[in-house]
Amino acid sequence: MSVDDTTLQQKPDPLPSPWRSGRFRLFFTARSASLLADGMLMVSLTTAVLGAGHGASGVGYALAAWMTPIVLLVLFGGVLADRFTPQVMMICADVARMAAMLTMAVLLFSSDSVPLWQIMGLMALSGAATAMFQPGMASMVPRVARDIQKANALLRISEALSTLLGPGLAGLLVAYWQVSGSYLVIAAAYALSAAVLLPLRKLHTERDEGDAPMWRRLATGWQEFRSRQWLWGVIAVWSVYGLFVFGPALPLGAALMIEQHGANGYGWIASADGAGTIIGGLIGMRVRPRRPLVAGALAMLCFALNPLAPALEWSFEATAIAHVIAGYGFAFWGVMWATSVQSHIPLTVLSRVSAYDVAGSIMVIPLGRALAGPAADMFGANEVLIFSSVMSCVLLAVMLSVPAIRALRRAPDTPLRKAEGEPAL
Repeated sequence: MSVDDTTLQQKPDPLPSPWRSGRFRLFFTARSASLLADGMLMVSLTTAVLGAGHGASGVGYALAAWMTPIVLLVLFGGVLADRFTPQVMMICADVARMAAMLTMAVLLFSSDSVPLWQIMGLMALSGAATAMFQPGMASMVPRVARDIQKANALLRISEALSTLLGPGLAGLLVAYWQVSGSYLVIAAAYALSAAVLLPLRKLHTERDEGDAPMWRRLATGWQEFRSRQWLWGVIAVWSVYGLFVFGPALPLGAALMIEQHGANGYGWIASADGAGTIIGGLIGMRVRPRRPLVAGALAMLCFALNPLAPALEWSFEATAIAHVIAGYGFAFWGVMWATSVQSHIPLTVLSRVSAYDVAGSIMVIPLGRALAGPAADMFGANEVLIFSSVMSCVLLAVMLSVPAIRALRRAPDTPLRKAEGEPAL
């Protein structure tokens, strides 16, 4: 691997900024609104379940009810997005999530003790809708922006801001307007997302007009996925990464940082992580490595600091700086990965391939979180997090050892995906 292959270039952008596209502005607004709603949901859900008297176990059941349909249905979401167009599926998903949140608001407003099964049912509906929404989101980016990398960087920044603002906004609403009020705002955010996606419903897409059955469409997506070694190689590594790194890092890291720096200190450290994500997105807007997966994986090495800082009981300042650096690495990798997938996979199957990406990336994280507690009881939380940090570096080294991943080059900066007849929104 030569130095020239991973040198970050600062040449003037050959493509217009995504902001000049009305289509991208609409999509960005929709995505930001749905991300803000997602950021508010966990605080609102936890408060609602505890307030109804179902305890911490009830929170776990409700989160499982939300997460399980995503894992089980996301592949079908990819098939349906390629069949009926991603924007139609995203609008339908937003409407379903809005309805679920409005129902939650009504139940919480009318009763102080909502049955857990009702909460779980509505969360399952929201999770199923999310499974329909997510695959199409990835395949929309090449359709609304000619500069795919810059568009992904802007979306990553929006995600970081929503992650920072969502929980705080939900907390304020719960404190001053009851938990039912927070669900009304969440429903309004999903409604806004659906409304601004409506003008994009007639956007030209390579819609799959075939009449093949669902299983054959799934098989086609799998064939496209497995035929690219760089693609399934990253996901294979990422699945193990989710088990050993992402799984333990959040619950054990949060517990240790609250113990070491207090709840307020942990809040500031979480904000530092969000600031690093914004920095990573901003850098991702400008630098264009010839081998994006190599550059992204090298940046992702910084994420090893995330579990390492609390494990070694660093000072508050050092831990905050470590999370800024870790957040940068995670965001920059995300931009490089999303851009690589969206620029190398045909649009006709991109939603299905993205669904396999999502499924492979997230399905083992809940298992990793479930095993984190028992592992900490057996070996110690600090030791488990040190192991996670080491595994982060080992797994990224394994990723970089795959020739197909190292060899993947940046797609040409040309408007090859601009479809004829697209409306000028």
